[in-house]
Amino acid sequence: MQIHVVQPEETLQGISQAYSTSAQSIIEANELDAPDQLVIGQTLVIPIYGRYYFVQPGDSLSLIANRYGIPALELARINGIPLNQTLYPGFRLYLPPGQLMEIETNAYIEPMGETVSQELLSSAQNVASYLTYLAPFSYQINRDGSIAQVPLDSIPDIADQTGASLMMVITNLEEGAFSGELGQTVLENDKLQNALLDSIIAEANRVGRFSDVHFDFEFLPPTMREPYNQFLEKAVGRLHEQGLLVSTALAPKTSSSQEGQWYEAHDYGAHGAIVDFVVLMTYEWGYSGGPPLAVSPIGPVTEVVVYALTEIPAEKIMLGQNLYGYDWTLPFTPEGDYARALSPQQAISVARENNVTIQYSEQSQAPFFFYTDTNGAEHEVWFEDGRSIQAKFDLIKRYRLRGISYWKLGLSFPQNWLLLADQFEIRKRS
Repeated sequence: MQIHVVQPEETLQGISQAYSTSAQSIIEANELDAPDQLVIGQTLVIPIYGRYYFVQPGDSLSLIANRYGIPALELARINGIPLNQTLYPGFRLYLPPGQLMEIETNAYIEPMGETVSQELLSSAQNVASYLTYLAPFSYQINRDGSIAQVPLDSIPDIADQTGASLMMVITNLEEGAFSGELGQTVLENDKLQNALLDSIIAEANRVGRFSDVHFDFEFLPPTMREPYNQFLEKAVGRLHEQGLLVSTALAPKTSSSQEGQWYEAHDYGAHGAIVDFVVLMTYEWGYSGGPPLAVSPIGPVTEVVVYALTEIPAEKIMLGQNLYGYDWTLPFTPEGDYARALSPQQAISVARENNVTIQYSEQSQAPFFFYTDTNGAEHEVWFEDGRSIQAKFDLIKRYRLRGISYWKLGLSFPQNWLLLADQFEIRKRS
């Protein structure tokens, strides 16, 4: 796969010719609903084997070969040129694909109400082949140690058909919010903990497709740091006997002493030693109730990963990644309306409908744009595209992480899945 950024005056036909492919294949890969109205700054994933590189000023064959880890002699042979060929800007070189890194992948799916909508089921069906785990969100703890059922409908069947495993997500959500007090009640009571683990095992046996139990306990009081660690040790002992892995979701910390109720009870070092793997919640720097920002800017994300690696083995770390963006109405005020969540596909449509150029922040490694709505209100939109997700894939490769975990299914981002499959071998548990 090749990432291409649409330039002024470019057409789909011209782009397809530049990459020796068909316009129809680009339309299908990117699910373009208006192929004759490309947006300047929009990214397209070009479905080719390997990629093309267009020579830049100052490039030489040896420099390009070193940059992409290909012997210069091999690069010359593949392109049918002499080793000492002078390269002029714009000259097209073909780069063969490299060896694929094996990773694990997860995607949360959040049913609303008593059944799973057909839209969500279709989303899961479309991408489950790319997943190691499919994670219904969530089984909520009751105060007697039981767990509230999450609607599954045909989710287990989808997992079975695609070779994905289910991840059982256990949360301290209560009445729509994470309850630190509920979490503390469970973590301070051995009887409730045992009842909870009994409930988890019974549900895993009933459904039959779970391979991992994922604890997402958030906003715990700081005093619950050690009780949470002790509970995880107990959980691992019980659940490993059942053939189940154990994982946790961790707030995005950059030091062991980071203050704040979201962070203090999450002990990176202990989780890294106790559980099978962790998911870093490396998103929501830009969030619906805050000022306009990239949702997962590469700098802060990298800082979390670098810290995590001092406490947790790389092979136990899954990078968290959003599949959405936000549309803020300006000027932002804390008491104003929340930003509207939108998919990358929807963001491109908004830019096209308002005839604006998509810009790209090199610092955040994320696309954004501004527009004025029909009522005269100014808007700022940050979202994800092929370039921004590639930056996260490069981070996974650089630090040899276990994989990636997506929050959440239901918002279309076809470029992500194409690039994921192109660059990684997805490990299956079943």
